[in-house]
Amino acid sequence: MNINKEKIRVLYVITGEFFSGAERVQDVLALRLPDYDYDVGFACLKRGKFPACRDSTVPLFETPMKSKFDLAPAWEIARIVKRDGYTLLHTHSPRAAMVGQVVGWLTGVPMVHHIHSPTARDTERAWGNLMNSVMERLSLIGVARLIAVSQSLDRYLRQQGWSPHRIATVANGVPTFGPLPIRSVPGPEWIIGCVALFRPRKGIEVLIEALAKLRQAGRPVRLRAVGSFETIEYETAIKALALSLGVNNVIDWVGFTQDVNAEFAKMDVFTLPSLFGEGMPMVILEAMASGVPVVASDVEGISEVLDHGRTGLVVPPGDAESLVGALAGLIDGKYDWSNMREDAYQVQVERFSDRSLAEGVAHVYNGIFDV
Repeated sequence: MNINKEKIRVLYVITGEFFSGAERVQDVLALRLPDYDYDVGFACLKRGKFPACRDSTVPLFETPMKSKFDLAPAWEIARIVKRDGYTLLHTHSPRAAMVGQVVGWLTGVPMVHHIHSPTARDTERAWGNLMNSVMERLSLIGVARLIAVSQSLDRYLRQQGWSPHRIATVANGVPTFGPLPIRSVPGPEWIIGCVALFRPRKGIEVLIEALAKLRQAGRPVRLRAVGSFETIEYETAIKALALSLGVNNVIDWVGFTQDVNAEFAKMDVFTLPSLFGEGMPMVILEAMASGVPVVASDVEGISEVLDHGRTGLVVPPGDAESLVGALAGLIDGKYDWSNMREDAYQVQVERFSDRSLAEGVAHVYNGIFDV
């Protein structure tokens, strides 16, 4: 498809309910793609945190779905596409892909779909995973390109039967806000941090168990948990677990915040104990950019980012004892806290920046438009 690149406008069809990893990717791209001559707009399918939290000032159209399978917003989005001259659609979730496909049929505009996590194992609910996978597969018939955020997701897509010629791998990236902050080695109390939309696959139970074991071993540690819970029921269960293990008084439940960087400044080590379902977590890259050493579980693309013992520590998922060992090793000086944060910062700057992300996505767009 040949087109004058100066006229290319990209409409992101997004869910918008939360402001977590995928939403951060969308926001970064909206801020940086104009540097590569692409303008971005958003069509938001659910009223939620994204419209209020985004950093960009690009156009946002609220086209809410009334139910999970409501396709009526597609006609409104198609009108916006034609009226405002959008020539490419970009979706980031199965629900958005379902609506985006209809918009593509109505307008003749090609669609790119971003894979942030393996849909077939995105939650602990097997039936829901199957339904989402089928919906995503049907919605991606005729898709121009699939963007995987990690090599592990590239392999996943190939296993799902997608042609390698249709897949592009573009690693996630985040802004680097200035030079590495100067910090002294922590002590005596260490603040263990975690930032997530707390839901079962994030493994916060494992971290709370590890926290209890570290306290029992005499190490003065606290947990700073940043983020909201997916459901009230899950929040109740997790806080009951902390109470039963005797660590409820050493956990600070911060809740959702837009200023994540301010929270990293309060952490001595960042943990992400996910059990499954990750692509390449933006929050790990943000911790690296802030100079906070990372301990994370070895799921999907995490080991593509962290070099164990040098730029972070990687442990088996669901293994509280291994998580305790890694955190204790960092606290006790087995791993050099200062060198680890410096090496991780350099890797983030060189390989996982906001500009490398935008450049990679722009390259995918260029291939569609032959520019």
